[in-house]
Amino acid sequence: MILLTVILLLLQYRLWFSHDGLPSVLHIHRAVSLQQQENDILSERNKVLAAEVHDLKSGLDALEERARSELGMIKPGETFFQIIDDTDE
Repeated sequence: MILLTVILLLLQYRLWFSHDGLPSVLHIHRAVSLQQQENDILSERNKVLAAEVHDLKSGLDALEERARSELGMIKPGETFFQIIDDTDE
């Protein structure tokens, strides 16, 4: 009977306190969960970037919009107006 109790205590010690016990498993589960969340965010960002690349390769509208917004380009004959908000008042 004492032998069985000692074996049970040794097994419980290994379960709760050893390097490959329950705390280690829980830590790994948390790390996997965090990595999965990060992967989901990056996957969504990749989808957005792939759609943008597709738009830039296939259509002139997206290319024209990017040239206007990022490079400040205008078409010949157009007039560019810049509106500045007066935030002092």
